[in-house]
Amino acid sequence: MTGYAAVLLSGGAARRMRGVDKPARPVGGRPMLHRVLEAVAGADERIVVGPAGPVPAGVRVTREEPPGGGPVAATAAGLALLRPGTTTVALLAADLPLLTAAAVDGLRRALDGSRAGLACYVDGDGRRQQLCGVWRVTALRAALDRLAAERGGTVDGASVRGLLAGVAVREVAWTGSGPPPWFDCDTDEDVRRAEEWTR
Repeated sequence: MTGYAAVLLSGGAARRMRGVDKPARPVGGRPMLHRVLEAVAGADERIVVGPAGPVPAGVRVTREEPPGGGPVAATAAGLALLRPGTTTVALLAADLPLLTAAAVDGLRRALDGSRAGLACYVDGDGRRQQLCGVWRVTALRAALDRLAAERGGTVDGASVRGLLAGVAVREVAWTGSGPPPWFDCDTDEDVRRAEEWTR
C-alpha cells in the first residue's frame, strides 16, 4: 500500500491522572507519544494533534478546533494536513506505549485485503479498539462529512462511536506475541502495568 500516513491524537484531559500531560509520561524510559511515533516510523508523514512537546524531525503538530473539542475534532484537524495522494491513515491514541510496527503492519494488511473502510483491533471481549486502527482516507473523510452534516456542520464534541456509524469495519484479533498493542494508559496503575510489560 502506498500513501500511508499516521495521525496521533494527544489531547484529552487525563482526569484520572490529575490532568498530567499523559502522552509525555514515560514508559520504559521514553514518552508514550514517542513510543507510538516509533511504531509508525515507516509512515510517509506523521501528524500529532494536541499538546506534544518536542517531537522528532519531520513530525508535524497541530491542534483541533476548538482546543479540547474531542477525538473526532482532532481527527478532522489531522486529516486536513494530509498530503494529496494519501490513501491510508493510521488513527491512533498517543497513549499506546505497547504499540509496535508489527501490530500496525497487521492492520494495514488486513485493510488491504478487504473492502472495509477501517481495520481495527478487537479485544478478547469483542470490543473494537477504534483508536488503534487504519482507515482508508476516503472512508474517513466521508464519515467526518456525514457526522458534521448530522451535527449542524461541526464535529466538536462528537464521539468516535458516532464517527463509525455505517462504516464497514474489518475486525482484527491480535495473534502476535507480547502484550495487546491497544493497551492504553488512563490511570497510574495502567502505567505501572505497561512498565512491567516493557521490562
